[in-house]
Amino acid sequence: MFTKVLIADDIDFNDVGAALTLKSLGVPEIDYSKYCDDALLKINKAHMDGHPFQLLISDLSFKTDHRVNQIQSGEELIQAVRNLYPDLKIIVFSIEDRAHRIKCLFDNLHINGYVVKGRNTIYDLKCAIQKAYANEPENISTEFVHLLQDKTTSEIDNYDVLLIKYLSQGISQENMEAAFKQDGISPNSKSSIEKHLNKLKIYFKANNTVHLVAIAKDLGIV
Repeated sequence: MFTKVLIADDIDFNDVGAALTLKSLGVPEIDYSKYCDDALLKINKAHMDGHPFQLLISDLSFKTDHRVNQIQSGEELIQAVRNLYPDLKIIVFSIEDRAHRIKCLFDNLHINGYVVKGRNTIYDLKCAIQKAYANEPENISTEFVHLLQDKTTSEIDNYDVLLIKYLSQGISQENMEAAFKQDGISPNSKSSIEKHLNKLKIYFKANNTVHLVAIAKDLGIV
């Protein structure tokens, strides 16, 4: 079992639950951080001291306060950790249940587990820790296993999500090319955008872009 674990979460209650789960598994050294910047500093220091953390359990959402932090979210923290320590095991512990975002964390940041805070929190977290230690892939809370098997989310990429997100913000199809160029998103030609929109309308059986955005919101894609 892991011998040194860091919990990054700004809510004390969540820290306690995660810590109790780790202690029940016999983990001897558990550290905590309420800020993402501090979490990365602790991970860096532990590595430099020759006694690195073996597992990071992190929330995704961190509330802002009087303190200025360079790393604003758990997702940014995970990206920074992955860049520096690709072998460090990472479990996300969050209330976030949007299918696409969860799948992106597995696909893009290669997290080892995802536990949704809810009814089965302790059981699911314990399973996720055990499976991460055993190198078992893509462990997710039992009530959300279907998200990784959902054909809808598996065939929608980040570009598609951005396109729907911009539509949901009131940017029309006619103005999408300019908006994408301004934000450095590619492909950004009118024909490419139209092609992707047509694909999405057919895929989701949407009558128009408004209907498309509504369906995407219902599915938790945006």
